[in-house]
Amino acid sequence: MAAPYLELDIADEVAQLQREPGWQSGQNAKTLVKYDDLRIVLIALRLSARMPQHHTEGRISIHVVVGHIQVRAEGRTFDLRAGTLLALDQGVEHEVEAFADSAILLTIAWPGRPDSRPT
Repeated sequence: MAAPYLELDIADEVAQLQREPGWQSGQNAKTLVKYDDLRIVLIALRLSARMPQHHTEGRISIHVVVGHIQVRAEGRTFDLRAGTLLALDQGVEHEVEAFADSAILLTIAWPGRPDSRPT
């Protein structure tokens, strides 16, 4: 996964996740990009699936590719539909709920971690 470049077809990746057995449980995920200081994870969520409150040490962005989700963080509710993006600072507690079958790209960036690529 850690290569000088990666080219991915997100629609194909979403379809693949929805064909796998994990999809039946309400949530399935695949790490698409993995460097020491950066991760991009594709997450497929079925209608009503929930990700309970959690946080990460890195900054994150949540880009809705398909569907409709809500993210609750910092006392606010963010209503996100396909094409929208939300960024959260490191350590921010948040939870996610799907209001339709959805797919999101979760990007996690850790400040101060060295890049894993050779120089």
